[in-house]
Order: sequence, then structure tokens, then C-alpha cells
Amino acid sequence: MDDIKFEDAFQKLEHIVDDIEGGGLTLDQAIKKYQEGVALAGACRKKLDSAKSKIEVLIKSRSGKAGTEEFAVEDEGVSKKKAKKKNDEELY
Repeated sequence: MDDIKFEDAFQKLEHIVDDIEGGGLTLDQAIKKYQEGVALAGACRKKLDSAKSKIEVLIKSRSGKAGTEEFAVEDEGVSKKKAKKKNDEELY
């Protein structure tokens, strides 16, 4: 499931939710859909976590040296910066 694109996994997950909420499935079908949904949700989370760890924002420290700062997204969808700074020497 690691090779699936995020957008495709998310779309499949939405269809699974619609199918389960629709109520027309047998118990066995609903359980299989649920299991597939859990796997897709895990794949989506893994891809999001990977993307989150790759995003960095360039910053300029008080001393004027360029550096990087990890960019994080809060659960509410509001972005903020973490205080994980690196100095010039580490970048080059």
C-alpha cells in the first residue's frame, strides 16, 4: 500500500466511508471495507508524516546567519514553526 499516491488512497477511503455509511453491505463486506479503510488511512498518515518532515523554511537568525527551521502543521490546520534551527556551517 506504500506505492499508492496520497490522493488515490484518500479518494478510495472516501468511497469506503460512503459504502459503509450507505448501509447496504453485509457484515462481512462491511468488515472487509473497514479493514481496507484502516490500511488506507495508515498509508495516508504515513505519507503526510513523511511530507511534514521534509518541509523546511529558511530563516535568518538574529546574528544574520542563514539557517533552516522545521515547518510543522498543527492539528487545526494552522501552521507554525518549530524551534529546530541549524546554523550556516551545518547547511554548507
